[in-house]
Amino acid sequence: MEQQCIKERISTRPNLSLSYKAINPNHTKPNKMNPKLIALRHQLHAQPELSNKEYNTAQIIVDFMKEYHPHEMIYLGDTGRAFVFKGAEKGKTTVFRAELDALPIEEKSRVKYASVYNGVAHACGHDGHMAILAGLAQQMAANPPRRGKVVLLFQPAEEVEQGAKDVLFHPKFADLKPDYMFALHNVPGQETNTILLRRGSFSAASKGMTIRLKGKTSHAAEPEKGRNPAIAISKISRELNDMLNNKKLFTDLSLLTFIYIRMGEVSFGTSAGSGEIGITLRSFENSDMQILTQKSEEIVQRVAVEENLEYTIKYHEEFPATVNSKECVDMLQDLAEEHNLFYKYLDKPFKWSEDFGYFSQKYTCGFFGLGAGVDQAALHHPDYDFPDEIIETGLTIFTGLYQKINVE
Repeated sequence: MEQQCIKERISTRPNLSLSYKAINPNHTKPNKMNPKLIALRHQLHAQPELSNKEYNTAQIIVDFMKEYHPHEMIYLGDTGRAFVFKGAEKGKTTVFRAELDALPIEEKSRVKYASVYNGVAHACGHDGHMAILAGLAQQMAANPPRRGKVVLLFQPAEEVEQGAKDVLFHPKFADLKPDYMFALHNVPGQETNTILLRRGSFSAASKGMTIRLKGKTSHAAEPEKGRNPAIAISKISRELNDMLNNKKLFTDLSLLTFIYIRMGEVSFGTSAGSGEIGITLRSFENSDMQILTQKSEEIVQRVAVEENLEYTIKYHEEFPATVNSKECVDMLQDLAEEHNLFYKYLDKPFKWSEDFGYFSQKYTCGFFGLGAGVDQAALHHPDYDFPDEIIETGLTIFTGLYQKINVE
């Protein structure tokens, strides 16, 4: 039974504190399926590769792209590839990004094209993101850019953070001087083909913090002759939680998640002389991450001095918040309305992190979510499989952006 499309408007351009949506009960549009893109996605899914080891994945993309005759292919490190399509007239440079890497997860989806490698799977949907970007090459071959440049960036190592960072500081990428950068991520738990929008922070900043404390061992019968880090670890843990509970310090959500605590050795005759704490810091805003980091370091330093311990702090997997520009989000909303796609604005950023945040620190960026289905397995779950039916929706948005900036 055909259902009427209804649009519910709160304002012409929504306030960030409000949820805003165009209500379209037919969430599955557009419903055409491109068999070539689906075949590519299945091929990529079956042959996943871990971060910075995406050699075969990159070659599959290169082989696919040859048919569409990009003007230039740029090597960005060992596995990163960028394909440049040029217009005859001067204009903006627009970069669209997809990720190459898979995860160290054993797949249990039982699809015919399941991973052929034990313990490696495309459990985050990067295979689908690559298929969408490859589809944009098809669109440009049929309708070439009139002005400026369009760059299709296939980026390595998104899952471990340094992929975007390495690309960002690569001289060949810097030479492109992007005016706009766009990317998407599929989002299980949201209705199929829903476009998820947000101005400002779209996904959280996060970083892993490793605190190492060094004291001095002693006989367990004479702990006073050593410097055991147990009291320091207790103080640090308590004071970090107290600091986090001081909501006046932060503008929005900030989290400290304790991952592990280690101390000493399994030797009941020896009082521990060293300890280590692993914590994940997370915040919706980059400014709050700076405060969270600074205050955490101050606590560790002060407690270490009080307890006569040496200390070191190291950081791992640092992701800035992915921050959208108003201009880019307005374009995304306009395209969703133009193509009668269901869309909504998020009240809050996603708690997960995305290394696209490195790009958004420097360039004008637009990042959106694409609903993967309410009953879809969660990201990074062994049963997850990117739904083929959302490829065309992602491609519709990317193609619309390309046409607005580089064709019309």
